[in-house]
Amino acid sequence: MKYIIILGDGMSDRPIESLGGRTPLMVAEIPNIDSLCARGRCGKFVTVPPDMPPGSAVANLAVLGYDPAEVFQGRGVLEAASMGVELEYSDLAMRCNLICIENGKIKNHSAGHISTRESHRLIDTLNEQLGSDIVRFYPGVSYRHLFVVKDGSDAISCTPPHDVPGTDFADVMINASEPEGENTASLLNSLVLKSQEILKDHPLNLKRISEGKDPANSVWFWSPGHKPQMKTLTELYGIKGAVISAVDLVKGLGIYAGMDVIEVEGVTGLYDTNYEGKAQAAIDALRGDYDFVYLHVEATDEAGHEGNVNLKIRTIEYLDRRVVRFIIEETEKMKEDVAIAITPDHSTPCDARTHVHDPVPFLIYRPGKNPDDIMRYDEISTENGSYGTFEGDAFIRALFNR
Repeated sequence: MKYIIILGDGMSDRPIESLGGRTPLMVAEIPNIDSLCARGRCGKFVTVPPDMPPGSAVANLAVLGYDPAEVFQGRGVLEAASMGVELEYSDLAMRCNLICIENGKIKNHSAGHISTRESHRLIDTLNEQLGSDIVRFYPGVSYRHLFVVKDGSDAISCTPPHDVPGTDFADVMINASEPEGENTASLLNSLVLKSQEILKDHPLNLKRISEGKDPANSVWFWSPGHKPQMKTLTELYGIKGAVISAVDLVKGLGIYAGMDVIEVEGVTGLYDTNYEGKAQAAIDALRGDYDFVYLHVEATDEAGHEGNVNLKIRTIEYLDRRVVRFIIEETEKMKEDVAIAITPDHSTPCDARTHVHDPVPFLIYRPGKNPDDIMRYDEISTENGSYGTFEGDAFIRALFNR
């Protein structure tokens, strides 16, 4: 048997008043996902321990069966792996967002979803003026970039910018959590302030402002960590896996998990991503040498961060119509059975506009296995699923039947 996880990042939500107390999943037309639900088994999944941050790094590690408390070292190191940046164990790697600050407040975490081409110009400028043998910026995708400090300390406390829109940036700058982190915190905060001076009058930002777009007028550092040590999925389960995603964090996690990264042209991490290309790449991998595909779609999470209920519903429907339907149709033609799982990594409620610790709904369809009697995939219906509530590596073991 082969296996695929279709992960709608941040797809689950909380009841929304404007939807009559329903969630986007409950409102969305998802006949293909519902058909898998009716033929499979479902439940709820606690992907984030209560004492850990409910971010995508922690949650995706949990989906793949890893104990985040043992292996989580922040998003930066995962994104470094995806970008091919070699780290020494003493290097401190961090996510570096390009954000928009307006009147001293964090307006958004993405500088209005600045394009990759534009952001690379800004990162190049920052490296020219602030880079050194000690610190270095590495360009990524859209607003998501990497920053590395030689011999940096991870004894610091950082705030993800998507958690605090509307907050005075000065109130959420980096603090040392232990005395050994004071020098690193001071260095990073000084770089934030210096970046604002450099970026405010950058020609690209002046052009964006003239076009009515948000300027990328500050960097923001968060999720620090050092290079992790973790067993691969081949070592753990004897399978060969591949990961498909637009997000460096997820690709980097896949690399540390021993999976191959399959690149797909036209993926963006937003609602306009190449859904069909991702689905085709997943089927090609399953028809080839891969036992397992981790197909990650970011668009639902970004809609949640924007608080855009209608967009979140639309991206859920895109996932159903443009990915899941094709996966079902094509796997049914294959000679070897394919088990299909669908889950979010975490919940990103539109009202909160950030990640929360809520358990997420999941389904697992295994050909030939008796289904439960749940006919609709959403946060409420799956509470009555026969799997109950999973924690730890129970989800991945159920999928792999281990």
